Amino acid sequence: MTRGHTPEPLKGTGSWAGSSAGMNARLALEKGSFCERGVDWGAFRKWLENNFSYNYAKNSFNYAKRFCHVLFSGDGSVLLGISEGLRKTVMAALSNLSKFLGAYECWREIITNYGLRWTSGKSEDFVISRITHTKNNSSVLDWARKVKAEIPELSVFIDFMLFSGLRLREAVNSWNLIIDLARAGRLSEYYNEENEALEHYRFKTLFMRRGKKVFVTFLPKRFVEAIGKQEKLTLYQISNWVRRDKKLKSRFPELREYYATVMTRWLNPAEIDFLQGRVSGTVFMRNYFNPALIGDLKERVFKGLAEIEKELAEKS
Repeated sequence: MTRGHTPEPLKGTGSWAGSSAGMNARLALEKGSFCERGVDWGAFRKWLENNFSYNYAKNSFNYAKRFCHVLFSGDGSVLLGISEGLRKTVMAALSNLSKFLGAYECWREIITNYGLRWTSGKSEDFVISRITHTKNNSSVLDWARKVKAEIPELSVFIDFMLFSGLRLREAVNSWNLIIDLARAGRLSEYYNEENEALEHYRFKTLFMRRGKKVFVTFLPKRFVEAIGKQEKLTLYQISNWVRRDKKLKSRFPELREYYATVMTRWLNPAEIDFLQGRVSGTVFMRNYFNPALIGDLKERVFKGLAEIEKELAEKS
């Protein structure tokens, strides 16, 4: 099956995009085999790899195959019995599969019929999560100090993750780009000295992934110049040094959360979302090119960075 081609519905089920009855159509698998319905899993895997990162594509493919019966039977009850974290992952995988098959409306109807939600959406859950992460800050910083001490090659990189709030993949891409451009004498193509900001939006293929993006990161010039003197890194290297060689847990996502937690003392939630890429491109463009807004935002971000630097320097 090629992308965008919809498999023929089972006899008696009506059209995929037809009426409610047709879409709830009991899009059942015959003999438990998807292949018999003509679904090209190889093409689906390639479609994922062309649109997403390798690891995301791999996970999405595996969960789509494991839970495809939900999409083809119209029965979403199984998703109500799994954890919220797993449900979010499975729903994303099925969403991708439905788009590939041209059956996205069918998937949306399953979501509606079973009251499926990506998250609980409760404000109190967010508050509790934030309090929990705040209490865990000291242990996250202990981990960061330990990595810096035991793996000198990652010392400045750990600082970079703490000061930027980037996801690990984004941080590695940014780190390597800074080094490449600094060596070529072209750092100004990425780092805006006037705004003291890394302008990720200038490099869309690296930082504008589907579902995950980042537009800009405020950092002092001295720190960016220090990165330019370091060596490039890979995700593979980092994982090996931390997990294989030193037998340490990988807690890089918690560094991003720590950044957001500290910044709540200086920024409002919308501003943190702005910095961590949880806004649309239109919202970003409207705000970033407003000198009055950006000057004030940068000043408060730098106050947060000073606090992070101070806490990191303190002994546990």
